[in-house]
Amino acid sequence: MTTAAATASRIPEAVHRRRWAILGVLMLSLLIVVLDNSILNVAIKTISTPAPTGLGATQSELEWAINAYTLVFAGLLFTAGLVGDRVGRKKVLLGGLVVFGAGSALAAESGSPGQLIAFRALMALGAAFVMPATLAVLMNVFEREEQPKAIGIWAGGVGLAIAIGPITGGLLLDHFWWGSVFLINVPIVVLALVLMLWLVPDSRDPRPGRVDPIGVVLSVVGLVLLVYGIIKGGELADFTDPKVLATIVAGLAALAAFVVVEKRSDHPSLDVSYFRNRVFSAAMTAIALVFFALMGVTFFAVFYTQSVRGYSPLESGLLMLPLAAAQMIFAPRARLVVDRFGNKATTTAGLLVIAATLASFAGFEADTPIWVLEVVFFLMGTGMAHIMTPTSVVIMQALPREKAGSASALSNTFRQVGGALGIAVLGSVLSTAYRGGIEGRLALLPPGLRDAAGESIEATLGIADRLGPRGQALIGPADDAFLHAMHVTALCGTGVALIGAVVVALFLPGRPAAPQQGEEQELVAAME
Repeated sequence: MTTAAATASRIPEAVHRRRWAILGVLMLSLLIVVLDNSILNVAIKTISTPAPTGLGATQSELEWAINAYTLVFAGLLFTAGLVGDRVGRKKVLLGGLVVFGAGSALAAESGSPGQLIAFRALMALGAAFVMPATLAVLMNVFEREEQPKAIGIWAGGVGLAIAIGPITGGLLLDHFWWGSVFLINVPIVVLALVLMLWLVPDSRDPRPGRVDPIGVVLSVVGLVLLVYGIIKGGELADFTDPKVLATIVAGLAALAAFVVVEKRSDHPSLDVSYFRNRVFSAAMTAIALVFFALMGVTFFAVFYTQSVRGYSPLESGLLMLPLAAAQMIFAPRARLVVDRFGNKATTTAGLLVIAATLASFAGFEADTPIWVLEVVFFLMGTGMAHIMTPTSVVIMQALPREKAGSASALSNTFRQVGGALGIAVLGSVLSTAYRGGIEGRLALLPPGLRDAAGESIEATLGIADRLGPRGQALIGPADDAFLHAMHVTALCGTGVALIGAVVVALFLPGRPAAPQQGEEQELVAAME
């Protein structure tokens, strides 16, 4: 166990005493990054509504509004972690927050879906420098014995953001225009900046890596091409289209080149040697796969609650409270479950719970009792809490303390890439299945409207509204086609979660060795 003298030699005593206040400031910074996506999930239906209520965004434009953020975020995370290691984590945090706040203000005033996509990418540029720095600072101000508890609380902050985001978004959309869901970030950024200047210490890696511009470009280009091809294939409902295939192949080729360059580089963006550790690799895989499944499901769940069930944005946000509450309740305590049952059993059980909740969406209909959805959301949050906390601890403790920024960046990169691919792949499955289900009912529409109406349920309902009484006949078929598409998409997500469960069951460590009596009492006291 680390001695007090050793602690003092690395961390100033004044900083060590303020570590819980520092954690609070770091969670506030994390809050706005996660809050933005959870607010947007509630607002996507409003943004898809024609002006002046929204921007009239198509489903593919909505996917890009989400993925422009996640792809830039994921593509720059590792470089951002290296920059923080080199110039100082506090400086990077402050700069990232300023850029994120500016992007939020601009996104609020977007006049078209294209502008919104561009400003979301700017927000991601700032967020990419915030996320890894928060966890890196945390790892430097807490000793190893307290890190699991601090990481659990930090992970619980994600649940808090998930709870606040949809409710805040719903309240704002009930009283203000759609851009208010982005403008709300600005005062939070200002508060975080003030507290950070006052409380948070600076730290850096004494032997930081060098930035790898070739690797950054190859990774971002590869991901963008791959995701664009997948989204375009879903939009056309044809993945054999030559342009779609060429784009996907080009993306995969760029990513393959990225791996080759990283293996040969003496200063790689992604140190592939980390993945020789099977435990580390399995934890990364679990994070990527669970976010692949969950982000795709969250995308269609909003349309289910608002378009099919008729709930308002605020009501839709309130319906997600059980998911957030479960994360806040269980994330800080999940480490105790790991101590008793081990990483393997805890994480595998969490992924099986996620798979079961995703499968339940395949049985949801337009008249399913709403309390069933609430139970599913609560169980989903419970599963998430028992995946994120143990895998985060495994990842962060697999590397030396001075590489905390790199470990955090890797973890978040895999999470964001998994989520972006989940939205792209499962969103495309949803689009393809919906178009197949509704096309037969659109034959009476003029050719110019037929293609647009088949893209999504919101497009169909928007055209039905414009047609007046003649369009009422489209509402029932639109609901039926969406429910069928949701069922297919949910089963695809279930399969992905089950693959994750198999991976962690094979490779994560089992139950840890029992501590001595004195150590056990100290650990339990620290966790309470």
